[in-house]
Amino acid sequence: MSSDTPPVAKKIPVERTHHGDTVIDEYAWLTDKEDPDTVAYLEAENAFTEASTSHLSELRERIFQEIKGRTLETDLSVPTRKGGWWYYSRTEEGKQYGIQCRLAATGDTPPELKAGEPLEGEQVILDGNKLAGDRPFFAVGTSAVCPDGDTLAYSTDFSGNERFTLRFKRLDTGELLDDEIPGIFYGGAWSADGTAFFYTMIDEAWRPYRVYRHIIGTSAEQDVLVYEEEDERFWVGIGLSRSERYLVLSAGSKITSEVRVLDADYPTGEFKLVRPRRTGVEYAIDHAGDHFLVLHNENARNFELASAPVDDPAAWTPLIPHREDTRLLDVDAFSDHTVVHFRRDGLTGIRVLPSDGEPYEISFPEPIHTAEPAGNPEFHTGRLRLGYTSMVTPPSVYDYDLATRELILLKRRPVLGGYDPADYEQFRSWASAEDGTRIPISIVMRKGTERPAPTVLYGYGSYETSIDPTFSVARLSLLDRGFVFAIAHVRGGGELGRRWYEEGKLTLKKNTFSDFVAAARHMKKSGWSSEIIARGGSAGGLLMGAATNLAPEAFTGVVAEVPFVDALNTILDPSLPLTVIEWDEWGDPLHNADVYEYMKSYSPYENVDDRAYPPILAITSLNDTRVLYHEPAKWIARLRATAKGGPFLLKTEMGAGHGGRSGRYDAWREEAFTLAWIIDRASKNEETGETQ
Repeated sequence: MSSDTPPVAKKIPVERTHHGDTVIDEYAWLTDKEDPDTVAYLEAENAFTEASTSHLSELRERIFQEIKGRTLETDLSVPTRKGGWWYYSRTEEGKQYGIQCRLAATGDTPPELKAGEPLEGEQVILDGNKLAGDRPFFAVGTSAVCPDGDTLAYSTDFSGNERFTLRFKRLDTGELLDDEIPGIFYGGAWSADGTAFFYTMIDEAWRPYRVYRHIIGTSAEQDVLVYEEEDERFWVGIGLSRSERYLVLSAGSKITSEVRVLDADYPTGEFKLVRPRRTGVEYAIDHAGDHFLVLHNENARNFELASAPVDDPAAWTPLIPHREDTRLLDVDAFSDHTVVHFRRDGLTGIRVLPSDGEPYEISFPEPIHTAEPAGNPEFHTGRLRLGYTSMVTPPSVYDYDLATRELILLKRRPVLGGYDPADYEQFRSWASAEDGTRIPISIVMRKGTERPAPTVLYGYGSYETSIDPTFSVARLSLLDRGFVFAIAHVRGGGELGRRWYEEGKLTLKKNTFSDFVAAARHMKKSGWSSEIIARGGSAGGLLMGAATNLAPEAFTGVVAEVPFVDALNTILDPSLPLTVIEWDEWGDPLHNADVYEYMKSYSPYENVDDRAYPPILAITSLNDTRVLYHEPAKWIARLRATAKGGPFLLKTEMGAGHGGRSGRYDAWREEAFTLAWIIDRASKNEETGETQ
């Protein structure tokens, strides 16, 4: 088959019956990753996509050079103090991966940063470039230094399937220990004396369900199982409190959680239950002196903060009561203060509770921003490290002096090429949903951009995940070409609290899709947008497929990245990764006929029809564990066979996972590919490929 001809997927009808409903899935054969016909089809799609976009090669290269040219390629992060060391990471020009380093601490003030130079006396603890070698994919899942600073636990993945191999390294000598444990999940925790490391193991459905204790210097076969979660809806995790006094073992589903603790000085002891799980009650803890801090939603939809004695952790006494307008997100305990991360009016904020004073909130300069605690491993500290950004302000690192209440800027990510935030402006607009609900939209554009303008409208809207207003270097390549970029904060996300999430899940899921369409129509009606290219990934890819089925005429183009577009078939199959735990998010169509009918009514794959659809670019990865490659493959095959319009393109990374290619230069090239396609969808000058 010529690469200039759209591939035609063969049809092999597979009949399935659920709740008396019989359906035919003619592309089910694409689920077999080992079938040579599947691989051949994906490669044919890649060839067709490359041929169909070959006229954009110069534009892609130009955008790649723009991203590269705005990025300080040799750079380093602000060092973070832990014990007797400052920890930081740095990058080097021409190298794909970061380098983790540390420097002996001689004071409380971070060492002076010198762009382009490693810090004098640094010790490299993990070099991603050496570990990756010439492999096409590389990722680190765990990187944890033991409390005394002598040993590093780290894990690596070379395929993108997010199944990691754990190893240990002596930092004083650089010796790599013989200990090696395959098949683990993210994270892990050290005992106080550094003799034991706790980790989680995943099952065949990629669910972390067991916690093991490994004694350094022994074989993995001798590791002791300390906890196993039999309920398939629950994942487990293990961590160490900031005080390093307690190991914290958590088990959680989408709506329920349960926590156990163990004195980190006694790693062979028994974990103690904080409070038994109760359906619908979520809680998390941190340790502070003689008590635990408990963030929970028992009779508190937006969560409240409580205190509990260490010797009676189930006795919760309120510290910050529930507020209907404020969603408490996280709590960080320190020796002399507590920090609460919260969300109000669609924006994040930080509240400080001193041990000897009145609580207060930290003020930030921009009306639209994102702020969060970041990099605070020390329990005894008079400073709070913060991350801050907006749609025009690059990521910034601050220290907040708790004594003077002063924000001290330590670093703002440099943007080369003369970037000036004053050349851009950000806005908040509000769309009206079908039921009258007001939907916030965050908007950024270059000053002087003629409106209405071509617009990229981004959306997600699931799992109470908020798409906060943040800065993007790559996005400048759109804004400087006269584009508007907007985020539709649709229901199903968490931007306006737990209610916002609950009104976009289960049998209210369609609100997510109609909210996005309402946002698109608002952008046009209010004069922002001449045409709209929609973009979203993962569950946001489901949003792309469902919104396009709902109103294909609303969009000039659609970018769906690792899209969850075969949702019904996936959630019907409990053997697949994530399915059972996802029943609390989408409902259980396998055992509930009403849920089945509801999901069938919006799942993108089931609802493709013969209307004219906009051009669609679907991007996926062969080794993706979270959203399997066959979902967009089946979707594109059905679109091409059924719908009018298009073209419909599928691009599959044949050696990557959910996040796409792993190296930063590779990732920039992938983003340049997508941005060039977006620009080509908008009004353009045919000779240059640039927007008019």
